[in-house]
Amino acid sequence: MSSPAKPVTAAVRQRLQQLFEHGKKSFEKGDAQYAHDMFSQCVAEDPANLVYLQHLRANLAKKHGDAKKSSLFGGMNRKLKSARSNLAKAADKGEWETAFASGCEALDQGPNDISILIDLASAAQTIGAGDCQLYYLKWALDADPKHEQANRVAAEALAAVGQFDQAIACLKRVQELRPNDQEVERTISRLSVEQTITRGGYNEDLLRKGASDTAAPDAAAAEVLAAASQPTSPAGAEAPEAPAKSTEEELLEKIRLYPAEIEHYKDLADEYTHADRLRDAERVLTKAMTVASGDLDLRERLEETQLRRMRQQTEVADRRAQEEGAAEAVELAKRMHVQANQVELEVYAARAERNPGNLHDQFEFGLRLKRAGKFREAIQAFQAARADAKRLADTQLHLGECFQKIEQFRLAMSSYEAAVAAAPDPNSDLHKLARYRAGVLATGLGEFDKAEKHLTELAAADFGYRDVADRLDKIAQMRDT
Repeated sequence: MSSPAKPVTAAVRQRLQQLFEHGKKSFEKGDAQYAHDMFSQCVAEDPANLVYLQHLRANLAKKHGDAKKSSLFGGMNRKLKSARSNLAKAADKGEWETAFASGCEALDQGPNDISILIDLASAAQTIGAGDCQLYYLKWALDADPKHEQANRVAAEALAAVGQFDQAIACLKRVQELRPNDQEVERTISRLSVEQTITRGGYNEDLLRKGASDTAAPDAAAAEVLAAASQPTSPAGAEAPEAPAKSTEEELLEKIRLYPAEIEHYKDLADEYTHADRLRDAERVLTKAMTVASGDLDLRERLEETQLRRMRQQTEVADRRAQEEGAAEAVELAKRMHVQANQVELEVYAARAERNPGNLHDQFEFGLRLKRAGKFREAIQAFQAARADAKRLADTQLHLGECFQKIEQFRLAMSSYEAAVAAAPDPNSDLHKLARYRAGVLATGLGEFDKAEKHLTELAAADFGYRDVADRLDKIAQMRDT
């Protein structure tokens, strides 16, 4: 399996931003080719950056006009065929910068080539760039809304991140092309139930039982969905009349009339959040940030929306992996967790920088750094968080694990023992894990007295904990030899 793309360093990101600014100026001046070169380099080196991709597409649309079909650019175009081949070869090898550079070159020859867009979407999925994956697929469907493969791939990608409405719409287009495809019909039924579970908070077991009824799966699912969608009101009460204009429409109108009034953006984002329309909420808050970038409350609302959306997507991916058990679903869930941790890492990095005295944010920042394998940076964050007495044991345990990862074994042992002291209850999970870590590390260092002390204390509290009994036997054997 191909490896994910390398993280973009701060120095590279700064350089790409300069290229991006040059590209925007060229775009405004009408120098579309130079703009394409700049945007292509940005996309190739930072393929998970949606802003770069959006500008690449806008420039291509301006450069090539409104042509819809790639055939208008010549299906036998040698440059297009060569770039397409280079994209496929580089993606197979995990050479992502080359792959995306070749993809951008191919799009310059055929800006609406469906196969290229699908290949780029697949590459974006592999490196965990979910937003860009969906954007490439949307681009493909804009070019040809009835393209069967594009609709199938888009449906799968949308369902994986919980966008069931759009996934079902794609499958219905496939259904128009393949009216006798029973698998498509079953998938639509299943996603309809998933949609009800996610949005309505209904009994998960009941809905799934209805959706998987072997006697009549689709009819059962429809029956459950119909029952779940019925409004609940007191007996004899009259249904309230629908308002003339929805709250969403009113707020959109207010934003149009008073674009500098930030509270309207916040209220609209709240409406979208309550309706579980997190992408819409994120879009509104992002727009508001262009109006008032210094509004801290606005910034934190946007961050919370981003965190919540990523958590929701990972939950959907985890559920599918657990239910289906397929290697592809399991791999997708892993990628979603990596992507979610990256988003969380960026959020908590910004928060820790804004308020270095916030011990909670320092701890959360350290946790995300540790998950990303950035152990030295995590150590600094955890050390800053040690002043929080309520989390001292947890913080010391994480510090010990980070020190052990960078082979600072004495510092790791000191941190593990500090975690033991900070979690005095021998029956707590944290105390047990700290004892276990200290005992295992001491064994590896040949300090058998210390190892035996920690593991014996652990065995006294929970003799069945992990392999503690076997490790005590092993220490006794080592003493004998």
